[in-house]
Amino acid sequence: MASSIIISDTQPWKDLKAHVEDIKKTHLRDLLTDDKRCQSMFLEFDDILLDYSRQQATLETIQKLLKLAEAASLKDKINRMYSGEHINSTENRSVLHVALRASRDAVIQSDGKNVVPEVWKVLDNIQEFSERVRNGSWVGATGKALKDVVAIGIGGSFLGPLFVHTALQTDPEAIESARGRQLRFLANVDPIDVARNITGLNPETTLVVVVSKTFTTAETMLNARTLREWISSALGPSAVAKHMVAVSTNLKLVEQFGIDPNNAFAFWDWVGGRYSVCSAVGVLPLSLQYGFSVIEKFLSGASSIDQHFYSQPFESNIPVLLGLLSIWNVSFLGYPARAILPYSQALEKLAPHIQQVSMESNGKGVSIDGVPLPFEAGEIDFGEPGTNGQHSFYQLIHQGRVIPCDFIGVVKSQQPVFLKGEVVSNHDELMSNYFAQPDALAYGKTADQLQKENVSPHLIPHKTFSGNRPSLSLLLPSLNAYNIGQLLAIYEHRIAVEGFIWGINSFDQWGVELGKSLATQVRKQLNASRTKQEPVQGFNFSTTTMLNRYLQASSDIPADLPTSLPKI
Repeated sequence: MASSIIISDTQPWKDLKAHVEDIKKTHLRDLLTDDKRCQSMFLEFDDILLDYSRQQATLETIQKLLKLAEAASLKDKINRMYSGEHINSTENRSVLHVALRASRDAVIQSDGKNVVPEVWKVLDNIQEFSERVRNGSWVGATGKALKDVVAIGIGGSFLGPLFVHTALQTDPEAIESARGRQLRFLANVDPIDVARNITGLNPETTLVVVVSKTFTTAETMLNARTLREWISSALGPSAVAKHMVAVSTNLKLVEQFGIDPNNAFAFWDWVGGRYSVCSAVGVLPLSLQYGFSVIEKFLSGASSIDQHFYSQPFESNIPVLLGLLSIWNVSFLGYPARAILPYSQALEKLAPHIQQVSMESNGKGVSIDGVPLPFEAGEIDFGEPGTNGQHSFYQLIHQGRVIPCDFIGVVKSQQPVFLKGEVVSNHDELMSNYFAQPDALAYGKTADQLQKENVSPHLIPHKTFSGNRPSLSLLLPSLNAYNIGQLLAIYEHRIAVEGFIWGINSFDQWGVELGKSLATQVRKQLNASRTKQEPVQGFNFSTTTMLNRYLQASSDIPADLPTSLPKI
């Protein structure tokens, strides 16, 4: 997806740069008195309400941002993504996670072929397999039903599925579907993560799902070999075929590992890891836990936003507006971070997932043509559910650095509680904070107000809040599988919009690859030092010193470890 010009060289970018001075003269206290402006900054789709009136933006700002989208050929780039063009030019791949949740009758092309039938073939296989496991027609090596699932994967093969699983755990429909079952995720190569995952599990009732596109990911495959040993030592090597399945495209290595290739579920090179939760990567373990019918609703929710994003004019397009506002905050107002603040404990793993989707996608220093960017792209994402975050890092947000915030609320709690004698329900108490915090950030509190409240003069500087701190609010009708899918797709497309505007490739991740290659060198050295007593060499002074200290301090660990598994 070649870009003939750096976006910062365009007139709309320059107009927005000049416009910043106008915005700096205006406080959100004043902007929020303009009812016409505020009303125009509300947007509703499928019972999802977006309010961005607390952004440091006027109607003129939004129009200038829409002109920037036009200058960046945003519509054309979206169309090219949906039509299967190889917009991931550095890897020569299509970017088609939208095909993973398309309806059966949809037509989405990649290299001249409609990929939707392939997607549904895999989904049908997942439905058939997961139902066999759940109804007990597929049993383990000793004839016992497989009630527990450990999904092994890392990065996009872990964070997305974990987010969805955590969000569904307290949904009434999902609870009923998952009764008597457990789903755990093993990602870190740290043996502590292995120990935590297998504690309390019986190999006889456990199914392991190994998720690795190439079946070569170092951390994932070491963890897979560790759990293979756990199963084999308890049930015999032949049990692996009954207790381990794969999500991979490398059937040869799957078979060599000991997994029946008929029990390998495919995905494609046009599915980026961080966008893969809607593929077999997420759908298989989630269907085993909750049943395919629940997960199909999740896919439908994501698909509803896919269609909205593709077809809706930009001025009423939720992901587009969110992406443009992020561009405004990062590239023009100079706020490099974003706080994701869901007022629902069920969304506790949303921020960690979006951290990867956003920072791995848009953490780039060159344009898609390889030209160094004269501006910084990407934003720093972090977050915590309310009200926990209020007692953690909100102090910084209120009186320290300016950090734009995403407040995410839910109308109907998954688990409502109303105690007799209380003024409001537990969920109303939570939502009171959801509604209050954006106003506190926007309005702040002045020294005059504090004086009228008879605050001691020496405390006034400490209790003054500058306000004028931007936020936006998303309000979801509920948090069922469908809504969770919608929320995921909103953020996925928002991040793509940012990358399209900045003119970068949001769909590769070469920075991740560099760390992997350097780790390979260290791994070889550790093996040589432990088994052949070879000295550390070929590294800089710092790394050599640290490696020697590590090797000396751990010299009591035998070079050839006996086969053992961690115990808690």
